[in-house]
Amino acid sequence: MRILVWVLRGLVFFTLFAFALNNQQPVTVRWFFGAEWHAPMVIVVLAAFAGGCALGVLAMVPAWWRHRREARRLAPEAAATAPPPVSRPPAVEPVPEHPPREGL
Repeated sequence: MRILVWVLRGLVFFTLFAFALNNQQPVTVRWFFGAEWHAPMVIVVLAAFAGGCALGVLAMVPAWWRHRREARRLAPEAAATAPPPVSRPPAVEPVPEHPPREGL
């Protein structure tokens, strides 16, 4: 399984590397009031992706705070109304029919 994960990581890396190599031509991003930014296309795409991720996280912060505040408010109530833990005898594991195979 670890080998498969590393193969997938390698595929993603080489795909992004090839994308970066194929998009090195300079582009101009024109902002308001005549401001311009000159950079390679791959940098512009990366900056747009990073900016979108940052805006998405910032948009979720108020909901996270609200849920965290609600969980703190309900935690003492849940602990007070929870039934006491039931003591159970230790579970007996069934004996396997065959011994485990090596290497799996």
